[in-house]
Amino acid sequence: MIDFCDKPQHVLVTGGTGFIGQLLVNELLDGGHRVTLLTRHAERARALFTGRVQCLESLDAMADSSAVDVVVNLAGARILGARWTHARQLELLRSRVRLTQDLVAWIARARRGPALLLSASAIGYYGVQRAGDDRELAESSPPQQVFMSQLCQQWEAAAARAAEHGVRVACLRFGLVLGHGGALPLMLLPIRLGLGGRLGSGRQWVSWIHVHDLLRAMAHVWRINAVSSDDATGTSPAENSVQSYNFTAPQAVTQLQFNQIAGRVLQRPVLLPMPGWPMRLALGEQSDLLLQGQRVAPVALQQCGFEFEYPDLQAALADFCAT
Repeated sequence: MIDFCDKPQHVLVTGGTGFIGQLLVNELLDGGHRVTLLTRHAERARALFTGRVQCLESLDAMADSSAVDVVVNLAGARILGARWTHARQLELLRSRVRLTQDLVAWIARARRGPALLLSASAIGYYGVQRAGDDRELAESSPPQQVFMSQLCQQWEAAAARAAEHGVRVACLRFGLVLGHGGALPLMLLPIRLGLGGRLGSGRQWVSWIHVHDLLRAMAHVWRINAVSSDDATGTSPAENSVQSYNFTAPQAVTQLQFNQIAGRVLQRPVLLPMPGWPMRLALGEQSDLLLQGQRVAPVALQQCGFEFEYPDLQAALADFCAT
């Protein structure tokens, strides 16, 4: 069991029915915490967690006097999928930025707001690195003027406004999260079928994290940012009250290396290259997420003492492929 805090807390979670959210909520419940979910599908969420959570379909249903200690904001429409038309971009922005703005508005009017906001973001904040660019990107690295970066910038800026109300804010920039859900099963499917190989140049960087380390890192950030709600709300924003953390393992790999390691774990050949142009034709700018990568380092996490249980990709993949 992951230790999020040394005493029971009331935690408001958005995106709690997603891949990461379900694992997080179960860990919180097992740790004795009280969980409220903000979800569009309250009945399904209650059934998913066997009635152990309170479910709200709107923040308007949350009493302004409700005492929430920590907010974990994971909500957002799926990034990969339909082409990024203007309408799709607006949907992605609305599902992240507007919801985060609504959370901050609720914090502003709450009699006793949370002490801490853990708000998801993504390493897409840094834009893309062209093949052959091997620089490591830290939290201080600049963003770019591409859609994915702009989406993350606006998402984080919306979360940062909570600091104006005395709340500590941690923006968690997720890399590729490895687990039984999310993108990994689809990524491994061609390799399981013996159809794996280089995608595009194969030199693009893949920055990843085992989902168990992601939850442990979230708990670590929670603990080091812990302050009492009574002290947090109604005070002036503290210095360094907004922090960003790269949630990636310390060992990024190229896309070809990723597939080769997965092939060894699954005992399958990795021989068939896939050109990038069909993906660019089908997905447009979105294809950069797969054909151009980012070599992201977890500098802030390691500086604050976090130790990874799965720093090595082969061990991380073996953990999932063995179960």
